[in-house]
Amino acid sequence: MHDSDDDRKRALREEVWQALRDAGVARFPGTRGRIPNFTGAESAAERLRGLDLWTTATTVKSNPDSPQWPVRQRALEDGMTVFIAVPRLREERPFLRLDPERLDVRPRAASSIKGSAEHGVPVGVDELEPVDLVVVGCVAVDRSGARLGKGGGFADLEFALASAARLIGPQTTVVTTVHPLQMVADGRIPMTGHDVPLDVIVTPDEVITCASGRERPAGILWDHLPPDKVDEIPLLRRLAAARRVG
Repeated sequence: MHDSDDDRKRALREEVWQALRDAGVARFPGTRGRIPNFTGAESAAERLRGLDLWTTATTVKSNPDSPQWPVRQRALEDGMTVFIAVPRLREERPFLRLDPERLDVRPRAASSIKGSAEHGVPVGVDELEPVDLVVVGCVAVDRSGARLGKGGGFADLEFALASAARLIGPQTTVVTTVHPLQMVADGRIPMTGHDVPLDVIVTPDEVITCASGRERPAGILWDHLPPDKVDEIPLLRRLAAARRVG
C-alpha cells in the first residue's frame, strides 16, 4: 500500500470519529482509536436479527468491540454459538467460544468484552467450527462493501486465519452494524488484497446489500504482513516457522 493510501485512511478515520462526536451519537468508551460505539447500536442489532441471513445461522464469529456487543448478545439469545477473537490475537488459542447451552450467566453478561474473557472457552483455529456469519467492526464503510477498520489489521487477520482453515467459505456472509455517519462515498476507502469486503451493512434504519464484486482473501497473504506483526502474534509465529521448515 502506498503511503498516500495510509494517509487517506488516517484522515478518514479522524473525519468519522469527529463526525460522531459532533453529532452527539458517540457512546462510551469513545471514538478515537476505536471501532466507535454509537447511539442506535441496539436498533441496528435488532434490524440484523430480523434478516434471513441471521435466522438461518447457527455459528457466528464476531469482533469483540462495544458497538457489536448487542449483536453478540442477540446471537446467544437466539441459540447461536459465538466465537470472539482474543484482543490483538495475543494468545496461542486466539478465539473464545461462547456456547449458549453451557453458560451460567445471561447472554448480555457473557457477550461483553470482559464477560467473554471470563465465560468463553479458549480455542485454537483447529477447534473452531465452520462459520455461517462473520460480524466485523468498522470505522467507515461504503455501499460497495469497502470497509475501514481502526488500523490494526486484526479483523482481516482473523478472517484470513479462519479462511485458511476452511472455516469461512464463499457462502459465509460478512456483515457489520454502523451508524449512518460512518457511511462514506464510494471510492474514498482504499482497499488492498488482504482487506475483507462486506456483504451486508446494517444501520438502525437501513439494510444495504453490497455488490462490489471484490474477491475475498482466501488465506494469509504473508507478503502483506510486516515482520513485527508476525512476531507479536503467537499463532502467526508458529505458522511462519512451519512455512520455513516446510
